Order: sequence, then C-alpha cells, then structure tokens
Amino acid sequence: MTQPNSANAPVDTLTSVPPPAPIQVGSNGSPGGYKFDPDQVQGVINKWQTLLDGVKQDIQQANIISGVRAPGQEFASGDFIQKGAGPSGDTLLQQHERMRTYIEQYIQALQQASGKIAQSEDDARQTAAQQGREIV
Repeated sequence: MTQPNSANAPVDTLTSVPPPAPIQVGSNGSPGGYKFDPDQVQGVINKWQTLLDGVKQDIQQANIISGVRAPGQEFASGDFIQKGAGPSGDTLLQQHERMRTYIEQYIQALQQASGKIAQSEDDARQTAAQQGREIV
C-alpha cells in the first residue's frame, strides 16, 4: 500500500474566519442577513453559547488527536503519522478553532445587535421624559 503523492493532497484555501452574516434584532442592526425578534434573541444567544461550550470540549479532544505520536521509530509508524494521522489531526484542530472563533464572533454580533435595542429603548424613555417635562 502506498500513500498518495503529497502534490495531490488537499490544500486549505480558507486561511481566515469569515465574519458573521449581518444580524438585525427588531429594527436595529444590519439588514440583509438574519433577523430576530427582540423577545427571542437571548434564547438564540443561549443556544450559540451551548454550541460554543461543546466546541471548546471538542477542541480539547482535537488537541489530543493532533498530538498523536508514532508508537515506535520504524518506517510504518512514522510514515503513518507524517502523512496521515498528523496532518488529519492538525486539520481537525484547526477547523474546530476556526469554528470557535466564528461562534464567538456570532455571539458578539448578536449581543451587539440586542444591546442596540436596550440603548434605543433607553433613548426613547429619555426622550419621552424630556418631552413630558417640556409640556408642564
């Protein structure tokens, strides 16, 4: 059995984590992407946080897999690690780390969009209070 030529090996062309799609909560945030109701956004954030917790656990396991070493110093073991298990484990770890980064950015975008709602509500209350004082 022979290993495939490394020239035929897949190449990772995604070298950075793409930003999350635009997020709109109520009328706040950026349109053109995902839209959430203000009442439901915290539940969505909680689900993404649960996913993030799971990915962090997966990263711990991927670290173990990517750190696998040959059991002996013979050709078969070394070749298996260098051309198979090693690159595969490294890719597994890298993809999970990218997934973690994406999820963290998505949670941050959700929190930012939902925070704008809270700010808008505060601004509206202050405006209403100011207008009420001007009438008296």
